[in-house]
Formats: sequence, structure tokens, C-alpha cells
Amino acid sequence: MALGGPFVFISSFQLSNTFPTNSGLILSLLTGAFDASSIIFLIYRLVYNASNYTFWPKKAFLAYLVVPIFTFVVQVLVMPKTSYKSVGELVKVAEEDRYHDSDDELPQEQREAVVRERRESVASEISQLLGPKGGERHQQREEKKKNISGVWGAMHGYTAKQQVASWWFVLITLFTVVQMTRINYFVATIRAQYAYLLEDYDKAVKINNFFDVALPFGGLIAIPFIGALLDRTSTPFILGVLVATATTIGVLGTLPYMWAAYANVILFVVYRPLYYTTVS
Repeated sequence: MALGGPFVFISSFQLSNTFPTNSGLILSLLTGAFDASSIIFLIYRLVYNASNYTFWPKKAFLAYLVVPIFTFVVQVLVMPKTSYKSVGELVKVAEEDRYHDSDDELPQEQREAVVRERRESVASEISQLLGPKGGERHQQREEKKKNISGVWGAMHGYTAKQQVASWWFVLITLFTVVQMTRINYFVATIRAQYAYLLEDYDKAVKINNFFDVALPFGGLIAIPFIGALLDRTSTPFILGVLVATATTIGVLGTLPYMWAAYANVILFVVYRPLYYTTVS
């Protein structure tokens, strides 16, 4: 059920670097593509019902082939020809490109003009990425987030083998395995679970229908709040919230009441994007 949205492939940094004045609105729609990807199944179900059950999955998948075709066309005609460079990489390029060996053959005045042009080119690229005065603000935001995190840099200086063998990796991996299994199992079996819990198939269908709508839209609505939460709270706090929320969902999922079912669905559709964002 966790299909990626059809436009997730577009790199937000590349897009903003290519069309810096027009991409803001587009990017705001793309950032939630994964969390809203389940809307594809909702749309298919609505179309399937409206077609009197004649729009079979084979037809749906054939129609969905427009996505890879669109991906190919955009990659060839729209996306940048060169790979995106981070701010750090641009600064490094500026340092390395101050002087070239061939510059020594140029007159002093012309050599200074060439170096100045290179610096201005790099400064222009950085300005496109961060906007006016964006570099300083970006640095301040990064420093603030590092200080709030509480664990930033905990694995710096360790080899890949040491990192993989650490409790950081082991525990997060185990948590991911358990939660991914729970999330996907819940999405796939919600109707069967509530038909058993509520002992009423019609009520289970109501919960299922509510869930189909809440899953994509709940993720979209929660995105800005999740971003603010991650930027302003520490990593241990966020992990604590994940564990507490997962436990609450587990408890609500055992109660044979309609109110518990609706509360469980609402909490789940908010927890899912928070979990994915935090772990990644």
C-alpha cells in the first residue's frame, strides 16, 4: 500500500535550482507526495465502483504507465544536465577555483578578472539555493537544530562497520522492522480486523471507508506540524513520542468500540508520516 507518489522522483533542490522563482508552489505539493501516495488506491476504488466494476486492475496499471513516460520526458527535457551541488560543495569549488595553473600565463589584471568572475558565479549559485542573506540564516538554523537534537554527531568519526555494529543502528533497525510490519499489516487488514473486533461487518466497512480517506489527507495535513516538531524538539523526545504513540495505537486496536476505532485511525494516519520522517 505504501506506493511512492508519482512525482516523488523530482528532486526539490534540483527543481528549485532550475526554476527558483516558480517552484515554491510546486515543491509544497511534492513534499507530501509519499504521505499522500495511498490516495491512488482511493481514486482507483472510486473509479472501479463508478465503472460498475469494469475498470479492472489490468486497465489501471496500463493507465499508470503514463508515470514512467512522464518521468523519462521530464528527466530528458526539464531536469538539470549537471548534478546538484550542496552549499558546502560550492564553497569548496570556490576555494579550489581561485587560481588555475593556466592563470599564471595571463596578465595580472586579466587574472584577477577571471578569478572574480568564478567567485561571482559560485556566489550566484549559492544565492539561488538560499536566497538573499540565506547563507547566514541557513547556518544559524542548522546550528540551532544541532543543539536541539541532543544526539547530533554521536557517530561521527566511526567507520561504517562500527556504525552498523552500534546500538544506534541495531535498535533503530529493529524498531523499523517492527513498525513497518505493523503499519503495512494494519493498512492491508483493517477491514478484517474490525469485522472481528466489532462483530459487525457493516461497521467495519464504515471504518475502512473513513480510513481510506483519512490516510492520504491526514498525512498532508500533518506535514507542517511534523516539520515544526522535528525542528524544535530533541531526538530522544521524538523517539519517545513515537514509542508512546505506537503503544497507544496498539491499545486502541484491541478495543471493540466504534469510538476507539475512529480514534485509532486518526492517530494512525498522523503517526505514519511522523514515523517515516523521523526514522529517515
